[in-house]
Formats: sequence, C-alpha cells, structure tokens
Amino acid sequence: MRNLWTVLFVLLALALGGCGYNDIQRGDEQVKAAWSEVVNQYQRRADLVPNLVATVKGFATQEQQILTQVTEARARVGSIQATPELVNDPAAFKRFQDAQAGMSSALSRLLVVTENYPQLKSDANFRDLQAQLEGTENRITVARNRFIKSVQDYNVLVREFPVNLTAKMFGYAVKPNFTVDNEKAISAPPTVSFDKPAPSAPAPAVK
Repeated sequence: MRNLWTVLFVLLALALGGCGYNDIQRGDEQVKAAWSEVVNQYQRRADLVPNLVATVKGFATQEQQILTQVTEARARVGSIQATPELVNDPAAFKRFQDAQAGMSSALSRLLVVTENYPQLKSDANFRDLQAQLEGTENRITVARNRFIKSVQDYNVLVREFPVNLTAKMFGYAVKPNFTVDNEKAISAPPTVSFDKPAPSAPAPAVK
C-alpha cells in the first residue's frame, strides 16, 4: 500500500511540474519580491515628506494650502496597507495607485511653488532633501518597471495552455498592474499662480 501511495505521489509531482505549477509558484514569488521593492521606495518617499514640509514652512509659511495638500496626500498613502495580498485585489490596488498618484501630484505642486523662493532654493537642507526626493523618484520608476514586467510575465503564464488549467485548479488568477492612464497628468508641470510676493527678509532656518 505504501508503495502505491509513493507511486501516486511521484506521478502527481511529475504532473504538477509538467503542467506549469512550479512556474506559477516561481512567477508569483517574483511578483511579490518586485512589489516589496515598489512599496519600499514609495515608503522612502513618504518618509522624506515631513522634513521637506518642515523646511519649506521655514521660508514660505504663506503657502499653507500647498503644504496641507502634501500632508493630506501623505496621510492617504499611509492609510493603505500595502500587503502582498493587495496585488491580487484590483480594487485595492487601484486605491493604492490613486493615492500614490495624488502624492506625486502634490509634491510636484510644492516643488513648483518653491521656485518663487530663492532663499529656500539656496538652503543646503532643502537642496539635500530635493536631491533625495529626485533620487527616490528614479528608484520608484525602476521598481515600478520591474514590477510591471514581473506581473506581465506572470499573467501571460497563467493564461497559457495548459498552464491555465493548473492556474484555474489552484485559484491563481491574473494580477492587476500599474496603468499609464494618469501618467501624463502626473508628469505635466502644474500651473501655479504666484499672487503673493516672495519674502523680502530671510526667514530663520529650521533647526
């Protein structure tokens, strides 16, 4: 009897290996790893926001509306639990994407506003924060591209025959991916009207 179970187990293992089960597992793990890096880089950006807002406040306190928008955008980002399971839920994934797009848009408006404050632009702390933010945006782009590629590979795999039969049997569906619907809107420079003159006297540096 034991020999029979052993033979059945071996046959099952061979069948699963031959119908793409192992490939599905490998692809799923690659998606999870790529997603973790996306979340890591978005979190790095969120961590920079409080220091950036505090620095700008020291020179441009009248831009309270923009500062509030950035703070609120960060709060929305922080309210979403970016767990690995989120990549299997299209609705939750879209909420995450929309929140991050809002954060990108708010930061873009903030940086445009700071162009009206030469003293702020020359502040070493602000320049360092801006450089870190730019570097983080580049890392986000790289991480997103890797995630997009890993999800594309996974989705193609679980749709292919006969792997699609195995995927359906074990409940592996296609995963949502980043879209480019709002990329042009995010990357376009926002229109900002400077109704108030820049401060005539330097504000105290933030310590």
